[in-house]
Amino acid sequence: MNIPIDEKLKRVVIIGAGFAGLQVAKKLKRHKFQVILIDKNNYHTFQPLLYQVATSGLEPDSIAHSIRTIIKQTHNFFFRLAHVHDINIKENKIYTNVGYIKYDYLIIAVGSVTNYFGNKNIENFSLPMKSIPEALNLRSTILQNFEYALLTNNKKEKERLMNFVIVGGGPTGVELAGALAEMKKYVLPYDYPDLDIQKMNIHLLQASPRLLDGMSTHSAKQAFNNLKDLGVNIWINCLVKDYDGKVVFTATGHNIESFNVIWAAGVKGAMIKGFFKEDINSKVDRILVNNYLRTLKYDNIFAIGDIAYMVSNKYYPNGHPMTAAPAIQQGNYLANYFNNCLLEKDKINIKPFIYKHFGSMATIGRNKAVCDFNSLKLKGFLAWIVWMSVHLFSLVGFRNRVIALMNWIIQYFQYHKSVRLIIRPFNRKKEKNNK
Repeated sequence: MNIPIDEKLKRVVIIGAGFAGLQVAKKLKRHKFQVILIDKNNYHTFQPLLYQVATSGLEPDSIAHSIRTIIKQTHNFFFRLAHVHDINIKENKIYTNVGYIKYDYLIIAVGSVTNYFGNKNIENFSLPMKSIPEALNLRSTILQNFEYALLTNNKKEKERLMNFVIVGGGPTGVELAGALAEMKKYVLPYDYPDLDIQKMNIHLLQASPRLLDGMSTHSAKQAFNNLKDLGVNIWINCLVKDYDGKVVFTATGHNIESFNVIWAAGVKGAMIKGFFKEDINSKVDRILVNNYLRTLKYDNIFAIGDIAYMVSNKYYPNGHPMTAAPAIQQGNYLANYFNNCLLEKDKINIKPFIYKHFGSMATIGRNKAVCDFNSLKLKGFLAWIVWMSVHLFSLVGFRNRVIALMNWIIQYFQYHKSVRLIIRPFNRKKEKNNK
């Protein structure tokens, strides 16, 4: 990888430039460590706004920022664009598509991938939304299928092209359903005047008894009512069993014909080869860590963010939520631990990591959102303003904040999605055949 060896410094290799990995990379003291950050992309993605890219609300460069621009302190810092495919724990080496590198300390912050729960048909035919390329694929699919609907007189074909099925009633599914419903109401009738847009159906399928499982019952009911008002068909206690590319098969027997199935029903860790079964939770592919984010068997390997699975915290017996907030807090904690404690002999005063939950939120559409802040519950316009402010200031880079804000202002007053462009036509079958 063409990285110089400094005998005076311990080498820390960080795999992943998501919320967790970036926090560590930015804050590690360079006079103590040589820091190497590896990621398969040269940009950081603000994943909470991927759904807006998919529904033509924002361009991808509004939610992405160059890693090399984010980390400006380049002394003893190296970034390499590479895909890590294996870790040799015994030899302290990681292997990538551009070569291998040795480490003194390894921090795994690779995040998560879509969890299809072992269903190959769903994996092959549905559309995920965990990355910018996937969000762009979804945007192209939505627009392409309306173009195709104009060309066919086959009622069954047109129904499948204009039916949208979102599987998963968490924040991603709720926000995506709301965005599609607003497109149906305010945008698509003007783009496609020769189509009966009222025949477009949006279905939100949730396997559990309510939406937004991680939020309060009050917020879940509010989200349910807001989506109903927008015309979304909500199916509760509706487990998806299979999807063949044309029909969604559910456990309740209510099957839905659609070419547009968006899978937002769960995630799992983006596991890297090299660990043993006893090192991970195999159900969700997350690495087991102790209260200090250190792996259970390897003193020089740490895991943070979505890939880390800490079970010793009584408040989170199934691990911390796989969201941005725990990842950022774990990244800050580990950077502080490395800077102040790791190389010191006296480690008695090290405090374990404790996740501080400040709240949860989800937006359903214009002037519609829900927020849970401990005992405080917000809904409607005020919650929407809070949601927008938090996401705006969480974006990396001043330019991204300005562009996002300008887009939101224009869309607020004009109901206009300005980036309804099929830049890169997408063919699901062709993509799968090429893999």
